[in-house]
Amino acid sequence: MLELIHEGGAITWVILLCGFAAFVTFVERGFHIHRARIDSDDFLEGVLNILKKHNIDEAVAICEETPGPVSRVVRTAILHRDSSREFIESSINDAGLSEISRLEARMGVIAVVAQVAPLLGLLGTVLGIMTLLGDMEATRWQSAKVLVGLRTALITTAAGLAVAIPCYAAYNMVVTKIETLVVDMERASSEILAFLTGKE
Repeated sequence: MLELIHEGGAITWVILLCGFAAFVTFVERGFHIHRARIDSDDFLEGVLNILKKHNIDEAVAICEETPGPVSRVVRTAILHRDSSREFIESSINDAGLSEISRLEARMGVIAVVAQVAPLLGLLGTVLGIMTLLGDMEATRWQSAKVLVGLRTALITTAAGLAVAIPCYAAYNMVVTKIETLVVDMERASSEILAFLTGKE
């Protein structure tokens, strides 16, 4: 493997560094999203039961102790419970947008690597073929040298695809998990809004 990377040249190392950056980002986002996942139905049911007993401080404390976007959006709604429905809804929307932005942080790294890695591979191939043609002209066609040159050129393309394909899959997997969290957050927002405004 190291021999192939060495044969691929500098472009291959650049591709692998990009792949490493994407992998680190994927692991970090995975841990963040895993920690943010909660059983939103149980959480919301518990908070609503506490609010029905008028234990506002306890409900807020539970929200603060529970990780994830759902608890933070519910906390925002509770803190603005005495405001108008429009203001509560606006506050929830602002909190939701902030949470979505937090969930999607650094996702661009994976997306960029997925798009750029194949192009870097193609660049490496073109540069390799250009070098190969120069060597062929200088040495008047030596088949062994041609095969080595072609091998070097194609390694970068293979490296680019080998990095881009898992990055693309990882990006879509994380996006799917984020969308699930967003749905939970929207459902919790609607329920807490209906509860708080229904009391008035």
